[in-house]
Amino acid sequence: MDLKTSLDIALSTKPEYILALKDMGIFTVEDLLLYFPRTYEDLSDSKTLLQVKTGEKVSMQGRLFGMRSIPTKNRKLNLIKAMFYDLHGNSAEVVWFNQPFVKRTVPMKTDVIVSGKMQFAYGKYTIQSPVVELASKQQIHTVGMVPVYPQHEVITSKWLRDKVNSLLYLTKGFEEILPEDILDEEKLMDKSEAIREIHFPTSQKKLGMARDRLAYEELFLLQLTAVQRKQEWRQSRDKDSFIKEVKMDVGFVKNFFSTLPFTPTGAQKVAIFEILSDFEKPYPMIRLLEGDVGSGKTVVAAIALLNAVLHGYQAAIMAPTEVLARQHMSSICKFIEVYEAKFPGKNPINIQLLVGSLKTKEKKQVQDAIGNGQVDIVIGTHALIQESVKFPRLGFVVVDEQHRFGVRQRERLMRQGSPHVLNMTATPIPRTLAMVAYGDHDLSVLNEMPPGRQPIITKVAPPEHREQVNLFIADRIGKGQQVYVICPLIEPSSAARPGDAEKLEVKSVKAEYERLHTVFPQFKIGLMHGKLKSEEKEAVMTQFKSKEIDVLVSTSVIEVGVDVPNATIMLIEGAERFGLSQLHQFRGRVGRGEVQSYCFLCTSPDAEGSYTRLKAMVDYTDGFKLAEIDLKLRGPGEVYGVRQSGIPDLKIATLTNGVLVVRVRKAAEHMIEKKGLDKFPKLRNMMVKLKQKLDKA
Repeated sequence: MDLKTSLDIALSTKPEYILALKDMGIFTVEDLLLYFPRTYEDLSDSKTLLQVKTGEKVSMQGRLFGMRSIPTKNRKLNLIKAMFYDLHGNSAEVVWFNQPFVKRTVPMKTDVIVSGKMQFAYGKYTIQSPVVELASKQQIHTVGMVPVYPQHEVITSKWLRDKVNSLLYLTKGFEEILPEDILDEEKLMDKSEAIREIHFPTSQKKLGMARDRLAYEELFLLQLTAVQRKQEWRQSRDKDSFIKEVKMDVGFVKNFFSTLPFTPTGAQKVAIFEILSDFEKPYPMIRLLEGDVGSGKTVVAAIALLNAVLHGYQAAIMAPTEVLARQHMSSICKFIEVYEAKFPGKNPINIQLLVGSLKTKEKKQVQDAIGNGQVDIVIGTHALIQESVKFPRLGFVVVDEQHRFGVRQRERLMRQGSPHVLNMTATPIPRTLAMVAYGDHDLSVLNEMPPGRQPIITKVAPPEHREQVNLFIADRIGKGQQVYVICPLIEPSSAARPGDAEKLEVKSVKAEYERLHTVFPQFKIGLMHGKLKSEEKEAVMTQFKSKEIDVLVSTSVIEVGVDVPNATIMLIEGAERFGLSQLHQFRGRVGRGEVQSYCFLCTSPDAEGSYTRLKAMVDYTDGFKLAEIDLKLRGPGEVYGVRQSGIPDLKIATLTNGVLVVRVRKAAEHMIEKKGLDKFPKLRNMMVKLKQKLDKA
């Protein structure tokens, strides 16, 4: 028997247990041994009965006597009792509910370890449904750091402990894939020992070492893959790219800044320096620009676009929706028109819009102008990546909200001349998470807000405060301002059948839309949800921007980055259902004008336990701080935008451990740049498997 042995052969158990394991994604011995505990019960401290407090779970050594079945009026309730005496002669009654098998499996009148929860009622101590093991044999349920596994309807944690322990000797079959010098330098535990310790720790110290060892390997594989992709990007683009090294022109930067009606923040200046420095290198840039809502990503993109055009290249911005593309068109044109008026060139810069709603003739004209090299900057949507769009000298591409596009969609633009690529996101991502999820990118962060921008006043509004909120909203709309109302998405698990979640979501938002007609009969109310066609969504957003709608009721499909300065109130229904990062994204839709803006987090009647988490929204306006809190609370898989990046679920590693993430990154870079993977076939094979998994994500 080895790690690849199927569990229906390796385990002596009932067929329903094998089916349950398969349902959990556990098929082989290796799968089972890599199914790690989620936590541990510390039963290291053995006590006597007199030392135990009621409600406390403990382990005690002693003996059992007088086991008997107790008749009950309820035929469905099977009751078995016995008396337990500890080593000092103190006694307590032991009770098992609906466990008739204990009469034949629990040893009597011999030394045992009993582990259970102590209760005191009717003047006597009772240990309820304890686990019992012989004191003379190995204990895996009652002594030490007892592993607690994620369970199934059929599979219990106790059952898993028994089965994992029976196969633990096969951990010697796990191959070591980390290089010896890394194991030595990092003082890492042997892999097989780490897997044994993670299941049945011999001490807290050894458990910590095992966690570090397994977490290191998880992160090392991810970081190696990211660093290798970054290297492959540079090498492949270096062969194909026609772009040349462009020296940074400090005079141009100063000239551009002189045309702005504001002073760029320090973070914007750093990001601009990093991007223009990338233009100086012999290979194309791949960089992620992340910045909070309103942090000024557009002006950073504008100077980079202008820099590319002034050096003879074409440039493009791709946005996920037409509304956002048109907004970029307006903003970029303003920046460049002011610059050209002050510093005119030989030829005016030609900026064109390419979106799906253009008439066929207009679209063809833009496509032909791009192909003829007459267009300097094109701003568009998915229309940019059609086969009919050909760039003769594309040197720079900006992809806004890049997680909204598939990998292959982004690559279509990148193949046209191997341009510099700047991906942008308004989702603040903690640095440790970005180093893994976007490890093949260089990273620029806008963590400062432009001066003069008013903080959005945020309040948690329980049901009893709703009437006051409605009165406040009515007053604001009466003064000519506009309101967003966001309704929560209903999770797929709450759907009656697969595919029903979207219907339920629409019904929910429609119900709120109808209700608000009775609350605010004097105002115009609009509706937005995921079942609307793209052109319908565009039309609704256009109406809202042009003030034809006073209150826009929407699910979370409401567009990131859309600028509606007149919208001053964001009301979020069922706020407890959203993560902090997503709540912060919603909040960023308001506060774009000169009038003070507000965000109301409306909670459901059963959401009392969420107040502490939601209060973070009241206390912090910094999206990066909220993202850090979100990462700790919900994990990387749920943070918005990360799933789309292909980061797999981590078994042991935590991305809140910044020190470990940085250590692993440096080791991965050193290995790829100095050693390569040719001498490490096992490691290379693991990376191939990981890449295949990431590509499917």
